[in-house]
Amino acid sequence: MTKPQDSPSVFDLNMMDGPPLARALGFQTVALEPSIATLKAPYKPEMIGDPDTGVIAGGVVTALLDHACGRAVFAAVGRPIGMATLDLRIDYMRAAEPALDIFARAHCYKLTHSIGFVRAVAYDRAVDDPVATAQAAFMLNTGEPMITPDGPHDAVAQIPDAGQ
Repeated sequence: MTKPQDSPSVFDLNMMDGPPLARALGFQTVALEPSIATLKAPYKPEMIGDPDTGVIAGGVVTALLDHACGRAVFAAVGRPIGMATLDLRIDYMRAAEPALDIFARAHCYKLTHSIGFVRAVAYDRAVDDPVATAQAAFMLNTGEPMITPDGPHDAVAQIPDAGQ
């Protein structure tokens, strides 16, 4: 997989710490490619949802999938842009294995002028044995500039023409 620093055409998402929830949960960007983001939620005792089994809380998986999907949209746009989750459907397949990190790989497969469409999978040991899968749609803020550490960006000018 291509790392952000190796791909100048993709916005380097590692420069952004992410929203407070992602920082609090310790989410990390593992890999970034055009339109694809892979994130990790390191296993922590405070993220356990069932103390008897040590299984991570489903809300952590939900937050990880939502955040990975958003990062994939950023990677598809190639620049920072304001966005909001419009729809997030998650199908849980099984409980995550206790004491293992959880990964989420998200792909923004369609980008229009105002919407990004994403599919994602959360897994612990192998991507082909998912903990959960997700399908999401994100509204892109096409009218207001987004302020980032390197200044404002004109959101409208940053969205590639998707022929829409």
